[in-house]
Amino acid sequence: MGVIKAAIADGLLTFLWVFCSSNIGVSTYFIASYFGIVNEIPSLFITTLIVFVIFLVFDFLGYVLGGAGFNPTGNAAFYAAGLGDDSLVSAAVRCPAQVAGAVAGSLALVELMPKHYHHMLDGPALKVDVQTGAIAEGVLTFVITFMIFVIVLRGPESVLLKNWLLTMVTLPLVLAGSNYTGPSMNPANAFGWAYLSNTHKTLEHFYVYWISPFIGAILAAWIFRVLFPPPVEQKPQKQKRN
Repeated sequence: MGVIKAAIADGLLTFLWVFCSSNIGVSTYFIASYFGIVNEIPSLFITTLIVFVIFLVFDFLGYVLGGAGFNPTGNAAFYAAGLGDDSLVSAAVRCPAQVAGAVAGSLALVELMPKHYHHMLDGPALKVDVQTGAIAEGVLTFVITFMIFVIVLRGPESVLLKNWLLTMVTLPLVLAGSNYTGPSMNPANAFGWAYLSNTHKTLEHFYVYWISPFIGAILAAWIFRVLFPPPVEQKPQKQKRN
């Protein structure tokens, strides 16, 4: 896929990702209300199923769009691990497209969602001091990136099982980071929501939601490559002539 086509696909997929993933809280509320569920554990089960379905859908959409992605740290991590077809040039083009898609997704969601549900929209927000938030985003992004490598590259071949494992990894990390940074673990998604509050230009935003996640993702890629080095291709030996 050409760089421009890849960027367009990334922008579209990121738009859909921000629009859908930020609706998880509202979707859980509607389903729980419909079935008269008020307890936290059944509601968490509903959320888990919603996330699982979203992962399945976006796995399919990413495949249909020729390997499109919605997270700049994912592109950077695969490049750092020596995987995929990305170059520095393609990454430099795809990242702004993902950011634009995230901004469009957050704007569309806020515009279309009735105002009395806005408090249920799930977007990253810094709830601690900057240094703690940066550490949290870096660690969370490191863990999610490393686990994605393990599950996607070394995990089961079943698409259903693979996405279920990703769901089981993602949800605990989101819960763990909810009192720190949201969390985001996706700079494009964080930028889209920061744009709404006009905090996307602050140094705090770039430190917490860009620098730290990129460091965490790239470290995860390097460690994965050390622990699981690619197989060495053996050159065929030439037969000696008698």
